[in-house]
Amino acid sequence: MAFTKMVNDTKSSATESRQSKAGRRDDRRDSGSRSSRRRFLAASGVGFAGLTGLAGCLGGGTSGPTGPVKIGVLAPEPGSNPIGASIAQSAKLAAEQLNQDDGILGNDVEVIVKDTHEKPSTGRDVYQDLTVGEEVDFTTGIFTSEVLLALMDSISEQETIHMSTGAATPDAATMVKDDYEAYKYFFRTGPVNAHFLGQNMVDFANANFSNMGWDSVYVLVEDYAWTKPVESVLNNQLGEAGVDVAGMKRYAGGTEDFSTIYDQVEQSGADAAFVAMAHTGTPAVVQWIKQQRPFEFGGIHVPMQLPSYYQATKGACRFAITQNSATPTSEITSKTVPYANAYHDANDKYPVYTGYITFDAVKQYAAAAESASSRAATDIISKLESEPFTGTVGTIRYYGQDEAYPHDVVYDPSGENGVRPLWLQWQEHDGAGKQVSIHPDSVAEGSYRKPPWV
Repeated sequence: MAFTKMVNDTKSSATESRQSKAGRRDDRRDSGSRSSRRRFLAASGVGFAGLTGLAGCLGGGTSGPTGPVKIGVLAPEPGSNPIGASIAQSAKLAAEQLNQDDGILGNDVEVIVKDTHEKPSTGRDVYQDLTVGEEVDFTTGIFTSEVLLALMDSISEQETIHMSTGAATPDAATMVKDDYEAYKYFFRTGPVNAHFLGQNMVDFANANFSNMGWDSVYVLVEDYAWTKPVESVLNNQLGEAGVDVAGMKRYAGGTEDFSTIYDQVEQSGADAAFVAMAHTGTPAVVQWIKQQRPFEFGGIHVPMQLPSYYQATKGACRFAITQNSATPTSEITSKTVPYANAYHDANDKYPVYTGYITFDAVKQYAAAAESASSRAATDIISKLESEPFTGTVGTIRYYGQDEAYPHDVVYDPSGENGVRPLWLQWQEHDGAGKQVSIHPDSVAEGSYRKPPWV
């Protein structure tokens, strides 16, 4: 199955010098308003059509504009990539539901989708199209961490709220902590950042490895930016959880043949390969089951999160487990299953995790605007920071300005005051594959099954 391609663009710098950032803030204050900045960009040759001389009161001002509420959506290949399609179609579904209920503050909601192609340079260009050209009220989406980090300064400059729904790097929240006034427009609605993705792997190990018979694991992590915090947590905490780590390998991001790697896992005597992989996930799981390697397999495996993955791999993912945000049948909240069914009715397929989170982001933005009786970014930021929201993936709250990861969604292992990933296993039922939730108990639909050849 063709899965998302990670580009090899050089990673953009996550931060500039404090002197440069202070200079940008002074420039913004001198310009007086976002309208002034946008006119300046137009005069400087930024490519967009039809910008009028006076843009009116926009997101960063003290009062909101009139007319339709415009949502800018940044998605990778939304016409073909299930990750990008789920982002785009979920934003449209949320907008459609809002419009059936008087929109936002009595205004219709419009969705404008732009393709990032997972390239930082393309992401910057289409973000400018949305914020400067289309003058959207807020943006959402973005799958890869490299694209998100490349846009952080633009998000700051445009003073337009961005609610991220795919990229997991903690570096964006670190930028908010280091310079709140500049980067306060960024929020990560989900998933939990990569540090907490790793923490959840350790929490899962604590709760389940003993019963699963995973006394010893070999950690395999693909060499991409998002896995570095995951790897750090696993390296520091798995041993403390009583798990014997037989080995740990960070392998090349372009790996297609896992035979040598699996030989190392097998020779270590590990009970399972505990993995963090996205772009290399399909060859890894297909080769594991075809070779019937004598160890079990699971962890964070992004391709296995796709509801259509069993069919796409002809069942090669059965008996493997993965972390996920939600499944079509997991009743995380009262909103989870109705959303999944509505998405299926509209698209004849179920969403992947980015869909659930994007749907939540649009609905939460709408709730914050209604609560603030305003479309001004500063007013909505205050509501996002202070008012929890029940979404499809749990209770969405954001860390505060003085915490380690400001404006990141709160990770709560109990699931009561934040969100927590669930764990599923691909199992065969009545000749078809099913994502069976196995953890936590509140959403479990079944229990873990060992591969019969192990």
